[in-house]
Amino acid sequence: MSDTPSDTASDTAPASGGGSTRRQVLARTGALGVSIAFAGDLTQLFTGTAAAQNLGHFGYGPLVPDPNGLLDLPRGFSYRVLSREGDQLRSGEGPVPSNHDGMAAFAGRPSPGRGRRVHLVRNHENRATATRPVPAVPGLTYDPAGKGGCTALTLDSRNRVLSERVAIAGTAVNCAGGPTPWGTWLTCEETEDKAGTNGYTKDHGFIFEVDPDDPHRSGAVPLTAMGRFQHEAIAVDPRSGIVYETEDAFQKPFGLFYRFLPERPRGGLGSLRAGGQLQAMRVPGVPDLSSIQETGASFDKIEWVDVPDPLAVRTPIRLQDFGAKGITHAQKLEGCYWGGRCVYFVSSFARSAEGSAADHYGQIWRYDPAARRLTLVIVFGPDTDVQLPGESPDNICLAPSGGLMVCEDGNGAQHVYGVTRSGKVYAMARNAQNIGTPEEPEWGEFAGVAFSPDGETMYVNCYTPGTTFAVTGPWRR
Repeated sequence: MSDTPSDTASDTAPASGGGSTRRQVLARTGALGVSIAFAGDLTQLFTGTAAAQNLGHFGYGPLVPDPNGLLDLPRGFSYRVLSREGDQLRSGEGPVPSNHDGMAAFAGRPSPGRGRRVHLVRNHENRATATRPVPAVPGLTYDPAGKGGCTALTLDSRNRVLSERVAIAGTAVNCAGGPTPWGTWLTCEETEDKAGTNGYTKDHGFIFEVDPDDPHRSGAVPLTAMGRFQHEAIAVDPRSGIVYETEDAFQKPFGLFYRFLPERPRGGLGSLRAGGQLQAMRVPGVPDLSSIQETGASFDKIEWVDVPDPLAVRTPIRLQDFGAKGITHAQKLEGCYWGGRCVYFVSSFARSAEGSAADHYGQIWRYDPAARRLTLVIVFGPDTDVQLPGESPDNICLAPSGGLMVCEDGNGAQHVYGVTRSGKVYAMARNAQNIGTPEEPEWGEFAGVAFSPDGETMYVNCYTPGTTFAVTGPWRR
C-alpha cells in the first residue's frame, strides 16, 4: 500500500501493453477520433477557482508509464492502492468483492491523533454468477441470494486504510448511485429481476440508502417508491430535495430520465422511506434524445409525467402507457450529478443499429428545474484527434479545481479524462492493467471517480481487476 510515484519514467506516454493500438481499434469501429463540443456558458457546470481556470489549457502534461503496470499518471502525481479484489477485508468478513463500480467520498469524524477521516462507499456490480460476492452480514443483507452490494473504507489524512467492511449485501448489480446532501450514499441496482429469477428470493431493481459512518443505521431497506427499474445513477437537488434518476436499459425501448418528489423533502437518513411521487421526463416532440445532435439545442416547457406503476408489477416502467403523447427515451443513460442550479446526466452512446434514432459517442445534458429547460451541452463525436481519450463517458464528477473528471467505458485503452473550463480534453489517468494477452490486450473500465472533501485526493476504481486508487499530486497547479 505504499505510494507509487509516476514521475520516474520518460515523458512519452505510449499506450499500455502491446497488440492493437487505440487508433487501430477506433479505425475498425469507425470511431476515428473524438471531439467535444460545448454549448454556451458552462459556468454553472465548471465551478473551480479563477486560478484553476488556467490549468485547463494543457491539463497536467503527458501520462508517464507506470513501472509497476497499474496506473499511468502525469508527472508529479502518485497513487496508493487502497484495496484489491480477493484480498481480505479488514473487518474479517471475507474477501474484497469483485467488479468495483460507483463510489463517493464523505467527510468522517476527526480521530484523536489521526486528524480528519474520509469514508469511501464503493459499489460492487455483481450478478448472480459472481465468484467474489459481497459477503452476507446479519442486519445488512437484503436477499441472501444477491451477490452485489457495497463496501465501505475509512481512511486517515494520509489515505491509509483504517477499516474496510461490508456496508450492504444481498443486493444485485449495484452499478452507480450518488451522494445525498445529508451525507449518505444511494446505491442503485441495475436489474429488473424478480424473486424466482436467477435464484433470487426477493424482487430487485431498487435504490438503497447506505450510511457511510455506520451502515447498521441504514440497514438494507429498498426505497420502493423510487421505482423498480434498471437504475444507474442519481443526483439530489439540495434546495428542493428532488432526486433525479437515470435508467440504463439495454434494449429498445431504452431508458427514461426520472425525478422523485419525496414526501419529506428536507431529507435526512431514512427520510426517503416515507415515499413520494415518481415521474418520467417528457420532451415535447422528442421521443428519442439521440436524435438531437446540435450542442446548444434547448427545449423549454419540459413535462413530468406520473409513472403509472413504479413497482413495475406487471410491466417494466419504460413500457408502460404514458398517454397519447408518449414519453422520451434515450440509450445508455448513466452518470448523473448536480452542479450549480442544474442537474446533468450522461448518455454514454447511441447506436442506430441497436434501435436509437441516431448515432453518437456520448452526450451530456443539463436540466434547469427553475426554467423547465433541457439543453444538450456536450457531444462526443468521431471527427478530430484520435490521440485524445473520450469515448463512451460513464461515471462523472466535478473536479475541485474546475471542470470535470470523466470515466471512460469504451474500446481500447481506458482513461480517466478531464474536461477543462475552456473546453480542452486531457488524459488524467490510464489503466495499465492488461487483462487480455500481449497479442490482444484489454483493459477494464474506470468507475466511481470522486474527490476527497478537501479536494486533495482523487479516488477512482478500476472495474476489473477490482482496484481502488487514491491519487494525489499538484491538483491546483
